[in-house]
Amino acid sequence: MRSRSTGRRPRPALPVLLLLVPALAAGCAPGAGDPAGPGSSWQGPGSGPVTAEQPAASPSAAPSTAVPSPSPSRTPARHVFPVRAGNVAFHPTHSAYPGTDIFADCGEPVVAVTDGRILEVSRVDRFRRSGPLGPYNGGLSVSLLGDDGVRYYGSHLSAVAAGIDAGVRVRAGQQLGKVGHTGNANNVCHLHFGLSPKCTGQNDWWIRRGVVWPAPYLSSWRKKGNRGPAAEVAAWQRKHGCPKAPSSGGGGG
Repeated sequence: MRSRSTGRRPRPALPVLLLLVPALAAGCAPGAGDPAGPGSSWQGPGSGPVTAEQPAASPSAAPSTAVPSPSPSRTPARHVFPVRAGNVAFHPTHSAYPGTDIFADCGEPVVAVTDGRILEVSRVDRFRRSGPLGPYNGGLSVSLLGDDGVRYYGSHLSAVAAGIDAGVRVRAGQQLGKVGHTGNANNVCHLHFGLSPKCTGQNDWWIRRGVVWPAPYLSSWRKKGNRGPAAEVAAWQRKHGCPKAPSSGGGGG
């Protein structure tokens, strides 16, 4: 039908509708909220609903509640002083070979220096002055292979704690036994403490008793520090391997 005034047909409304569709999708239609207003933009978890114009955060951006597994290369092993007592003293040196005698009252708790697995336990004092020197010098003793690869050895104990047996896992600070004077301790209450690599098994007493000086590490742990002997012990083993037993048993535990 032609208009009487102009003679032209009226234009269809389709182009106008096409122009309105993007505006509606963008939230610009009459009555739509301000995209920058409260509740319309995502500002983080719990800050409000996510609107159509703001995509939800990807899973990698959301904070994780899972506890990551510790990385051995970034998480150093925890170390604690091996005797839990107030009145404790130790010598920085030792006769015949590297080791340290830690002096404390008999009966004071001896604890695991770090997390690890029990290697050897001696619950019987087999030391005899007329017998072989060396293998039984320590009397009652416990050795622990730490998760850091170091063997921690304590001897002359008066008792080994119940449940402390070869293969048992322990945590730093867990009680292993009590200070005593078994073995060749000469009736002096103390803990012989040695650091070494695990070499030839249960008969490598000459290595187990100590191959690097413990005093610098004991001084750190006593002050609540965390200096670890793993690097020095590994360097010693690279240089010396697993040497044979000495001809003389020597002193100490």
